This record gives sequence, structure tokens and C-alpha cells, in this order.
Amino acid sequence: MSPTTVLDTRALNRATLARQLLLDRAHLPVLDTVAHLGGLQAQEPQEPFVGLWSRLRAFRPDALSELLTGRRVVRAHLMRRTVHLLTAEDALAWRSRHDGMLRQRVLGVYRDALTGVDLDALAAAGRAVLADGEPRSMSELARAVADGWPGVGPRPLGEMLVAALIPTVQIPPRGLWRTKAGARYRPLASWLGREPAESPAEGEPDAVGVALLRRYLAAFGPAASADLRAWCGLAGLPAAVAAVREELVSFRDERGRELLDLPDAPRPDPDTPAPVRFLPAFDNAVLGYHDRSRIIDTAHRGLSVTGARVVLVDGRVHATWTVDSGTVVVTPLAPLSVADRDAVVEEGRALASFLSDHDSGDVRISRPPA
Repeated sequence: MSPTTVLDTRALNRATLARQLLLDRAHLPVLDTVAHLGGLQAQEPQEPFVGLWSRLRAFRPDALSELLTGRRVVRAHLMRRTVHLLTAEDALAWRSRHDGMLRQRVLGVYRDALTGVDLDALAAAGRAVLADGEPRSMSELARAVADGWPGVGPRPLGEMLVAALIPTVQIPPRGLWRTKAGARYRPLASWLGREPAESPAEGEPDAVGVALLRRYLAAFGPAASADLRAWCGLAGLPAAVAAVREELVSFRDERGRELLDLPDAPRPDPDTPAPVRFLPAFDNAVLGYHDRSRIIDTAHRGLSVTGARVVLVDGRVHATWTVDSGTVVVTPLAPLSVADRDAVVEEGRALASFLSDHDSGDVRISRPPA
């Protein structure tokens, strides 16, 4: 295609749905799916199960739980300082590349509280506590080092340690299917038996940045540098983009932004039918972009950051959903056609059955807000 080809919103929508496995459920193992998606945002521990159910055929929740207990998938702070489900390999390969961003994001919240704190000394103190191999909650770890920083509250100390200074994982039973458990942490290296890869020295090729770029485009492209930055929290990876630009194809969106993509990645016909899909809270199909207009209207953009679970109708956010006593309750953002309503009910019944282990198939459609 010509570098000047313009992709309209519908074309970008269908590309996103294809990359995100939302046009047609995939026949993929769970581990491969987590890898393809570049991780799943997972600060709400049960939400990734719905995200995988919406993307995979014959998804078995225990398969994800087994990957967590088998240490092939981990829960860790990474992209944007949020908790993600990642393959063990990706966590080890990517964590150090995010170190600076993670520190800055925690400091952005607690800068006043952490003023004057020697972060290297704090990291050393935290590592010494965790060296015994015992899992600890964030508050337990903060209390264990508090004597060294008596003027700093436990929350700033704890978040800086587990989300930034020490690569950690939230260990099971946190994140297992139908399990409620607080977050308890162990160092990534001791949990997986390997140290994370080191970040490249200044001036060296950014192999991790290149890998992140390629993986992002495979799961989210075509996309702008600002979209890449919004997904990972890193500063656009300009060196990585420059290193592989000749291998990529270029488009424009309707705003004139340059969009980069892998040459052989799927870009379906904009008229490709899109089935109804139920997405969990904070799904990266919505959050993985700076410009989210390809999937959600500007008027409803706030839903994507408040934890609302959303329903895609014709590929776009058209409703929210919750569960009430086993019933999936759908609240449209605008009136649904008869055909769309029937499709929402059918998919909602399947979701209710999945969430209830086939005990319920109840769906209720609420009235759209006035």
C-alpha cells in the first residue's frame, strides 16, 4: 500500500478487533494468547478470565490458574505501572527496560513523601527483607523497613518497593479462578529462578524496545507512536522505531497522524461483520491506545479508566455490563436495534453460563440512560 493510504476509524476498528482476537475466537493455548496480547491488564484479579473467554474457543479457567501456579504466567507491575498478567519469559525480558518509568510514576504520586529518600538504600533494605524467600504484603514489607525512614508512611515506601525498585510478582492464590486473596509479593528472580535481563547501556541498540514495538503492533496496530507510549508508559521508543522503520509500513489516520504497522499483519475489510463481545474492566483493547476513537466514542472515553466492563456492538463500546446474583445486566449507552439486542442477549447468556459454571444463563437489558 502507498505510505499515504488513509485508514478511517472503521478500518482501524476492524484491524484492532482482528489483532485482539475479537473478530473470531481463536484456537490458541492460553499461554500463547497471553504472549500474543503482550499481557493482559489485571489489577482486578478475576477480570482476565473474561478477557480470555471472549477471545478463545473452549477456554478453561483452570488453564490460566495452572499457568500461574506453574510459574509460566506471572502477575507483575509493568506497563503504565499497572498490574499485568505476563508470560514468565516476557516478564524477565521486559522488566528492566521499564525500571526508570516505574520509578518516575511512583514518584509522580508520592514525590513529597519520598523527598530525601535514598532509593538505592531503600531498594537494598527491601531486598534484604525479601531474601528469606517468604512472601509479604506491601504493608508488611513497608513496616519491615520503616525504621530506616521513620518520617515516611508505609504506602509510599511499599509502593516504591514492590512496583518500582524491586522486580516483584504477586504470587498465587492471588489471581486464581474464583479465589479471593490479598496481594503478596516475592522477587521476580527468586519466583522464576532467573534474573531479569539487563537494560541496554546508553548508546547500545535497544533490542527490548524493538521487541516491544513489534509485539505491540502485532496485537494493536496500525498505531501511532503516541499509542505505543500510552500502552507501555515508555517514551515512544524513538530509537526502536528508527531501528526498524524500514521494515514497517506506514499509513495515516483521518487526523493525519502517521500510523506504523507490520507489513503482513491482518487489516480486514472495514465491512467485515463484528460479533458482540463482552470485555472485562480495563481491557487493553480499549486502554492500549492514546487515541481510543477506533473503539470508543469520545463521550464515553471515561468508562475506559473507571473500571467499567463494556460490551462491543459492531466493534464499538455500546453498553456496560455487571453481574447481579448470577444475572448478567447490560446497560446500553444508546438504544439497541432488535437484531443487536438479540445478539447481546445471546452472548450475555453464554457469559452468564461461563461465570456461573453453567448454573445460570440469565440476562437483563436495562434502559439506556436518559
